[in-house]
Amino acid sequence: MTKTASVTAGQRILALFFPHLPTDRLKRQRYGRSWRLPAMAGSRRGDTPLVIFAKQKGALRLTALDEHAEALGLKAGMGLADARAMHPNIEAVEADGQADHELLAGLADWCDRYTPLVATEPGGDGLYLDITGCAHLFGGEKALLDDILARLFDQGFAAHAALASTPGTAWAIARYGTQGIVEPGGEAQAMAPLPMAALRLSAAVQAGLDRLGLREAGALFSAPRAPLAKRFGTEIILRVDQALGRVEEPLSPRLPVPALSVERRLAEPVGSREDIEHMVFMLARTLRDGLERRGVGARALELVLFRVDGAVSRIALGTSRPLRDPLVMRRLFHERLGASGAELDAGYGFELVRLSVLADARLEAAQSDFSGDTTDEKESIAILADRIRARFDRPALLQPVERASHVPERAVQYVAFGGGAASAVAKGGGHGQAAMALCQPAAVRAERPLRLLRQAEPVEAVAEVPDGPPITFRWRRVLYRVARAEGPERIAPEWWHEDNGPPRDYFRVEDEAGHRYWLYRHGVYDNGERMPGWYMHGIFP
Repeated sequence: MTKTASVTAGQRILALFFPHLPTDRLKRQRYGRSWRLPAMAGSRRGDTPLVIFAKQKGALRLTALDEHAEALGLKAGMGLADARAMHPNIEAVEADGQADHELLAGLADWCDRYTPLVATEPGGDGLYLDITGCAHLFGGEKALLDDILARLFDQGFAAHAALASTPGTAWAIARYGTQGIVEPGGEAQAMAPLPMAALRLSAAVQAGLDRLGLREAGALFSAPRAPLAKRFGTEIILRVDQALGRVEEPLSPRLPVPALSVERRLAEPVGSREDIEHMVFMLARTLRDGLERRGVGARALELVLFRVDGAVSRIALGTSRPLRDPLVMRRLFHERLGASGAELDAGYGFELVRLSVLADARLEAAQSDFSGDTTDEKESIAILADRIRARFDRPALLQPVERASHVPERAVQYVAFGGGAASAVAKGGGHGQAAMALCQPAAVRAERPLRLLRQAEPVEAVAEVPDGPPITFRWRRVLYRVARAEGPERIAPEWWHEDNGPPRDYFRVEDEAGHRYWLYRHGVYDNGERMPGWYMHGIFP
């Protein structure tokens, strides 16, 4: 899909570039989050240049440097031995890609305070923020840009930022330019003096262009496209069009965008559970209006707490039924916060609280009684179940669901309460509606025991005739004599299952003491050559 720059003028993308992310991570661990502030300069006195190295193609090479190492003339990609020969006093630390990835993910979480549309840059050293329609909440684009850079600096990160109408231009300006904000339609003018690397071209294409004397991005904007594509491929055309907004470059947010979201920025940070629950109640009241306008209720909620020092806590819960009541929402988060209170570290407090609806469902209006209460018995059970699940997590409360199977242990599956019984039945049937039709219980079905053993246990049984019921059986080292017996009831596994073994012949037997059991003979007699086994499967009340 192609579109002109004027079409994409309404989109605004903020690109963040962290040139020293690995070294910043190490120095934050050594000196604290505020290590870049002037007040912390004394603790860094005598700090040696820091470089990060990794093994690349059999050689140890530099992958990241701090500002001191860059000032010495060291470059990423240089061999570690060469760097030490030039400057023996440098400190070299092996790269930890996992730690850097987790740190970038934490920064992406922190950026959610500006927009829910946050995407990671493939190179692992930057982020994209789609702030379309968000800048006015922060006093305009310049105020937003200044705020994010100041906050990152206070947390110990060196960051470059740029704002443009296309991801390509924003990426290029953040890394190679000096103009922080590119006005809509000014992409070509801002990109023209930048090096070819700003177009995100491969090293081979850049080298080929350099041999032709083409070293600035602007040289490609008016050059004939056909010869360039014939010599260097379509990559060069695509990157130019993406930078100038002629071709759409979609961004994939890290997290799904909530259907509804409300937030409150606090003048004074809060940290106690009571304050957080009060904020949940206030936000839920605002959320209710949006849910009512849409005619839906929340099925999944997420509470996001942004801490003063940049840490982000996410607390999610699900509901059995669509929900709008703010008081019920507060009770559910009261249970969840009580369960996770030990791990919820408020630090110096939370400065931003957000409540989001991750999933919703249709909710019709209900007629209330004279007391104003619209809660029926089923809804009361659902609310109780939600509170239990909020306290003990989702698998704590299960409900039995029939599945499409004749085999007793497969005929019922326990799923999370409110977790979608229909999907569990369809999954268990294997063949959808056809399986359900074949395995539908009869109108008058044979009696089933109230208690079914988790796994059938072998027994030693003696029968008068091969196909008859047992007259005695030994189970768990106790001998039982059968006074009455009913059966057999043959149950065979479904033919479409791979583990469809021999059929089972079930008997309902009663011993001399009046206790009733459900036994089955597994398999059939094969001319006396193979003896079927006997198993205990259930107990009647």
